[in-house]
Amino acid sequence: MTVSIADLVPGASESGGDLSAATLREMFRFMLLARVLDERMWLLNRAGKAPFVISCQGHEAAQVGAAFALTRGKDFTLPYYRGLATVLVMGMTPTEVMLGLFARATDPSSGGRQMPAHYSHRRLKIITQSSPVGTQIAHAAGVGLAERIKGGDAVVWTSFGEGTTSQGDFHEGINLAAVQQLPVIFQCENNEYAISVPQKQQMAVTSVADRGPAYGIPGISVDGTDLLSVYEVTRRAVERARRGDGSTLIEARVVRLTAHSSDDNDRTYRSQRELKSMRLSDPLARFAAYLHDQDMLSEAEERDLRAEIGAEVDAATEAAEQAPMPDPETLHNYVYAL
Repeated sequence: MTVSIADLVPGASESGGDLSAATLREMFRFMLLARVLDERMWLLNRAGKAPFVISCQGHEAAQVGAAFALTRGKDFTLPYYRGLATVLVMGMTPTEVMLGLFARATDPSSGGRQMPAHYSHRRLKIITQSSPVGTQIAHAAGVGLAERIKGGDAVVWTSFGEGTTSQGDFHEGINLAAVQQLPVIFQCENNEYAISVPQKQQMAVTSVADRGPAYGIPGISVDGTDLLSVYEVTRRAVERARRGDGSTLIEARVVRLTAHSSDDNDRTYRSQRELKSMRLSDPLARFAAYLHDQDMLSEAEERDLRAEIGAEVDAATEAAEQAPMPDPETLHNYVYAL
């Protein structure tokens, strides 16, 4: 099922539904923070200071909208490698993100052991993925089952790309969650490319959401560049999960504004026309225009916010770069077979 915010809440696209102006500005701040932080990572990579970058640019509305529908400190998130905006909303700081990029000892994700963008934070209930894509989907079902056994009411949210839905983990995780009616939300952030492979070569269906009913759960496709639509769809999925009605598969249709990663050249498989036209769907520009139109954010306030965030990212970069490297004596820590 494909929905818009107007389908869900009449007038919500104009009013922001139940969200206050202060909350909408906070959502925009997280979107902008993720974008500026992401852009800084690319500069560090090109300067030879960061080994690898995989971007969230174009995914910010899908991630911030979904994360604001969750309860921070209570619900579990298992984001995939593009989940920068997700983890920022859930409580990770720019400095903590940069500690992972620089592989420093105090990196909360892994103490500098994982590759960048394998986000994890025990206190914030952010659970890492592994390099083989899709592993977090099965883990999410397991966390949901554990929560059911414990008698809690926390919701589990996980994200992945549409290419990952070709993996067995996708089938196994969703099937278990559906059969057991587990409180898990599966968000596919569909940017139409699995690295360089277009969606039409990945699946015969036109929408990942079409797969939901095959497992006996709702499948909802939403414009992932529309922050308010994603928030509302996820809010309803959270309510459904918390009251014991089971899982939901959400397809957030997004744009990937960069190459797959810092090791990729998307100009070899995307035309100049496509690269130029996708900028028209930039979710950050779209939400900024919305806030301006609603008189919730002035041009001057946006400039001040950009300066504030720029300074925050500068400070995070400097702090992480100066942080100590892991002690070589700890090399074998957490290694269970040598």
